Amino acid sequence: MHILTIGVNHRNTPVKIREKLTFQPSALEQALTELRETKSIFEDVILSTCNRTELYIVCDQLHTGRYYSKKFFVDWFKMPPETLLPYLVIKEDQEAIRHLFRVACGLDSMILGETQILGQVKTSFLTAQQSGTTGTFFNELFKEAITLAKRAQDETQINDHPVSVSYAAVKLLDDTFGPLEDKSVLMIGAGDMSRLALKHLAGSGIRNLTVMNRTKDKADLLAQQFEGQAAELDALDAWIERSDIVFTSTSAPEFLITEAKLLPLLARRGKRPLILVDVGVPRNIDPELARLEGVHLFDIDDLERIIDSNQEARRNAAFQIERLIDQQQAKYTEWLHTLGVVPVISALRKKALSIHSETMKRIENKLPEMTEQERKVISKQAKSMINQLLRDPINNIKELACCEHGKHAIDHFAEIFNIADGVERSEKSEQVRELKVLPDGELEEDVHQRTIHGG
Repeated sequence: MHILTIGVNHRNTPVKIREKLTFQPSALEQALTELRETKSIFEDVILSTCNRTELYIVCDQLHTGRYYSKKFFVDWFKMPPETLLPYLVIKEDQEAIRHLFRVACGLDSMILGETQILGQVKTSFLTAQQSGTTGTFFNELFKEAITLAKRAQDETQINDHPVSVSYAAVKLLDDTFGPLEDKSVLMIGAGDMSRLALKHLAGSGIRNLTVMNRTKDKADLLAQQFEGQAAELDALDAWIERSDIVFTSTSAPEFLITEAKLLPLLARRGKRPLILVDVGVPRNIDPELARLEGVHLFDIDDLERIIDSNQEARRNAAFQIERLIDQQQAKYTEWLHTLGVVPVISALRKKALSIHSETMKRIENKLPEMTEQERKVISKQAKSMINQLLRDPINNIKELACCEHGKHAIDHFAEIFNIADGVERSEKSEQVRELKVLPDGELEEDVHQRTIHGG
């Protein structure tokens, strides 16, 4: 089996392409299922955020995994291959594993070390798990990625300097237009990005805050947190006319603010400038509005140029996190190698228990007057002898499985203990379980192998 990731991100793909490659939450389960049912793909997770859309897959062959994941992108988004394929970045096996760890830790984000991505990775994984598209490999890999990211936040100073897209947006406004205290702000959207933007806006001294959202209850709740007010989305025109700054951060599939909507409002505003900040992906504001007199429009790509000022300390912390990633990647790779030894240990354990059972039957036949207590003592001691005898061979084969010729060592081990038939039966059983993918996301293993939890 191989691990592969394919997708686009803010580093290599402009927002005009990224906004066309966003999975809507309502269609995500269908996308996961269709991808999982594609030839050669056994597990999948889809990560879709403002700055990246990536497929993580487990496939039996790299060349077929690459081909069918590309085809899935083209078919799902109905985009011409010649337009889409040049932007797709593919990473395989060790590179793919490291990429996920770096993404979860915020090292591949527009804002170095930002923490919002961890929640997005976790949500994406849980959604895939609930959809039945993860199994042995990704249940472990994503669990380790999430644990690693939390550890990175706790053990380094990556978050000591408040830097985020919303922070960058407010800083851009402050640097460009001066003090913001007397400005009125309209926030369209009530998600995490909107909440963070309002937090920084309130911190800059702005008190005239209005929140607007498709769901009025969410707008009310968010507005209350920052002593602002909520407004109905139907009143959008009136609120644009009276506001100095308009933030948009929604998942709307089409523009909320267009030239046709804005031109009449500008006429009534007179010479008052209008500042538009669009941090939505897909974009919420028609980019053509930037050419209108009196309109200052910034989108998420404009924010990249101002996020460097507070990055040096984060770069130092990122260096520490890269070392943590080295350790976690080695740990996961070792775990991958030990998967091959599970059927061998299971078969050896089964044979040992069979010998123990047969031996106890013979003892009971020869000593029929044994008491129940005596039988328990003898059985316990016999088991102890077997366990002590097998402990070193099992530990040794686990270590050998991680070496260059691990497969040969495992086969030789099976020959020495004459358990090849039992190993084959165990492997077939494991293969069936992996292909079916247990609904609770767990793999139940022998006592000598740790249990892999999905959460």
